[in-house]
Amino acid sequence: MKWSRELRIARRSMRTALRAATAMAVARASVPATPARIQPLESTRPALVAMTGFGSNPGRLSMLVHLPDDDPARCRPLVVLLHGCGQAAATFARSSGWLALSDQLGIPLVLPEQADENNQGRCFNWFRPDHTGRGRGEALSIRQMVATAVERFGSDPSRVFIAGLSAGGAMAAALLAAYPDVFAAGAVVAGLPVGAAASVPEALRRMAEAGPDQSPLEWAAQVRQAAPPQYRGPWPRLSVWHGTADRVVDPANARLIAAQWASVHGIDQASKESVDLSGMRRDRWGAAGRPLVELCSVPDLAHDWPPGSARNMAEFWQIAGD
Repeated sequence: MKWSRELRIARRSMRTALRAATAMAVARASVPATPARIQPLESTRPALVAMTGFGSNPGRLSMLVHLPDDDPARCRPLVVLLHGCGQAAATFARSSGWLALSDQLGIPLVLPEQADENNQGRCFNWFRPDHTGRGRGEALSIRQMVATAVERFGSDPSRVFIAGLSAGGAMAAALLAAYPDVFAAGAVVAGLPVGAAASVPEALRRMAEAGPDQSPLEWAAQVRQAAPPQYRGPWPRLSVWHGTADRVVDPANARLIAAQWASVHGIDQASKESVDLSGMRRDRWGAAGRPLVELCSVPDLAHDWPPGSARNMAEFWQIAGD
């Protein structure tokens, strides 16, 4: 009987993986091979450039940067965007609305991009400890990109933010846990909580069925364990988004993420502010003027980026009117 149940779970997980590949497949950006350190990818402004030589790059990721103008203002925030499975970083940045918002706010974007050689689905390896741990794999590659961008563009190191979709969202959560001293805040869209999985079978299972069943304190322990030893804060603020019609990643994962980070911040789950915004439910924890965690449930949205949410995230991070 137990074997029969596990077989059903495995089959459901494989169907979930196929839906993910179909849902996230988009045209990929082509990056010309060149020994140059910086190579323009588009001739029109705003600039989209590839950068190399940003560090040891153990995760073997590509680094793209969107510049709002020729000389970004000093001491501006910096935003890191992590695409979903099968997506090109540039296409994702444009379709999510972040390219346009970057131009409006004058904020550079860092766009890490996965490769087929690292993951056949071109997903960030959010469930592998050797790629999510501090100082390891893809996590270190992205950290090196941030350090390079902050130095190159004179960005404010205290105002670095990260957002991602699906596998990119789960990876964003992992980076917030591993580098709470680097990122001021983040946003996770259709992602999973830190520590939800540590292998491919676990990852597929938790995409199909949120879990495991544990208390907010136990979930928070996963974040604290990933952080630097003896780190006591401050912890990044977090905006969580998920569509109620998502059939690729169980929407219940969003509630686990919110509970995990509210507990990290030491907030009682019951002390939340809830509002209905044109059908979208938004729960917030923390001070009304500066909430620490928010959960936005978008009605009828499948496995996708919520339209218009980039500006909402920027407002939550308090950089929209910067």
